[in-house]
Amino acid sequence: MTHLSEHLSPAGRILLDRRRFMGQSATALGSIALTHLLGRDGLLASDRPIIDPARPYASRLPHYPAKAKNVLVVFCAGAVSQLESWDYKPELLKQDGKPLKGGPAVTFQGPAGNLARPQYEFRQRGQTGKWVSDMIPHLAELTDEIAFIHSLTSKSNTHGPAENFLSTGFVQDGFPSMGGWVSYALGSENSDLPAFVSIPDPRGVPQASVNNWGPGFLPAEFQGTPFSASSPVRHLTPPSGISKSTDDAARSLLQRMNARHLEQNPGDGKLAARIASYELAARMQMSVPEISDLSTEPAHLLKAYGADSESNPTKAAYARNCILARRLIERGVRFVQLFNGAYASGGKLNWDGHSALKEQYDVHAEILDQPTAALIRDLRERGLLEDTLVVWCTEFGRMPMFQKGAKGRDHNPDGFTCWLTGAGVKPGVSHGVTDELGRKAIEDIHPLYDFNATILHLLGLDHERLTFFHNGIERRLTNVEGHVIREVLA
Repeated sequence: MTHLSEHLSPAGRILLDRRRFMGQSATALGSIALTHLLGRDGLLASDRPIIDPARPYASRLPHYPAKAKNVLVVFCAGAVSQLESWDYKPELLKQDGKPLKGGPAVTFQGPAGNLARPQYEFRQRGQTGKWVSDMIPHLAELTDEIAFIHSLTSKSNTHGPAENFLSTGFVQDGFPSMGGWVSYALGSENSDLPAFVSIPDPRGVPQASVNNWGPGFLPAEFQGTPFSASSPVRHLTPPSGISKSTDDAARSLLQRMNARHLEQNPGDGKLAARIASYELAARMQMSVPEISDLSTEPAHLLKAYGADSESNPTKAAYARNCILARRLIERGVRFVQLFNGAYASGGKLNWDGHSALKEQYDVHAEILDQPTAALIRDLRERGLLEDTLVVWCTEFGRMPMFQKGAKGRDHNPDGFTCWLTGAGVKPGVSHGVTDELGRKAIEDIHPLYDFNATILHLLGLDHERLTFFHNGIERRLTNVEGHVIREVLA
């Protein structure tokens, strides 16, 4: 007669062994106890925020004391050339017009041409003597306050996926944006405005569009709210023909019905979150028009930003967006994303300078420079930089050679510059090095994972502990990589 144990797997037979069973049970119980103790002390890799569905935007504590309470990201879409802005390469002056020995015959968009000198003069700035381009004279004056990271790398040389990688940590669609992660982790200091606001450029949305401010697989309430000084929040006011009294009555009825429904379904977190989002929208009917009304700003401030420019309406519109960004930070909005540059357009609407770089950068730099520098100065003078981290970024850099038959540079994800200033940042430092022609990072190389980990760190967030369980995986902004760039921290 066949014994039943013969039909068991090897693991099943082991369980029939009493001594092994007792020993493994003791080990399992010990593991459960250890997990409980580590979780209680906040030492587990996963340390998700506890979110009340009825108050999803309530302010939450970081993992450890934070240097910064708010973040302002200035995102220059289209890939600003580091060689025309922040990364001075005198060797390019010497080798101007020569072929790059051992260089690629073909780059992203076609055959490579000869090496090309920077299209703007560089000068030493401030007490640090940092070489910065004349393309951005107003921002150049702030050099002593900035921590430059010259050795960043990206995983993509295509605008959309590269924007995804910078904003979400992944080149694919469907992942949460950094602002989504931050508002999920920390909530907001202001109950009448969204925790995360994205301000598109006056010329349009960036190439990856809503991916830059989307929630991905996080709860939908952590999506950024897009609006600008010239394009208010959509559907915030009732349609024409509906009076305020009628709108108030309808909202009051809806509130009572929602409250009754929630009483009947006390465990329905999605319903509570939906009610909370409707209530925030109602409060925004009062707060957003007020914060978007720039008529209260004094004339001298509008002039300092360039918001009164009649000769350049795009610059004036971007300057008003900069003022809006300051007002949002002033009122405690946790994460503000300010775009300079729109979608791919042959370099006409953003920094994608393939064919006529100098001609196009003359246009884009005038829009960016004065308003952004005025924004940083304004934040500093109001004492807001003590708690605000300002990030300047772009999705990748540019090649040291021109494209064949053109006067522009091709995409380069192997070495480019972004920078930080404000809360928790060491001023006047330059970290990381690209080669003598500015093509590749060769010293203190940092993938964008490190850049994002550093931003989270300054907010008091451990990038390895900020996770969300999705499709069987503990996901995070930095995937399974990332190290804080401590050399730029104060």
